[in-house]
Amino acid sequence: MSGHTITVDAEVFERLQREAQPLIDTPNSVLRRLLALDSTGAQSGALTPLLDAGKLQPGQRLVWRRRNLGHEYRVHVTTEGNLQLEDGRICDSPSGACSALAQGSVNGWDAWRTDGGTSLNVLRGRH
Repeated sequence: MSGHTITVDAEVFERLQREAQPLIDTPNSVLRRLLALDSTGAQSGALTPLLDAGKLQPGQRLVWRRRNLGHEYRVHVTTEGNLQLEDGRICDSPSGACSALAQGSVNGWDAWRTDGGTSLNVLRGRH
């Protein structure tokens, strides 16, 4: 894919920053999402292989318990294999969801667990 340079005003740039998922999005990925330019209309997320294998179900809840901080976060698996945060934001990877919630780098494959306590890493066969 060839690239082009564009210039945007301060208001557009601020909107791109608000819409971006920290450490995940680029200006191009934000624009593609806002303009619905993905080929299926919905971006295929990292959990798609687990959905396809029947190890996760659309709408299934995942939990991240941070015992030391006393926080518990919940997300739901979307049909597209993404994670939907409680505030409605969509993240295309488990680590991206952690970053969006904790503003830091966390291995989401280890952090997110099913209600039964199984980590995503175990579900995908990586212990």
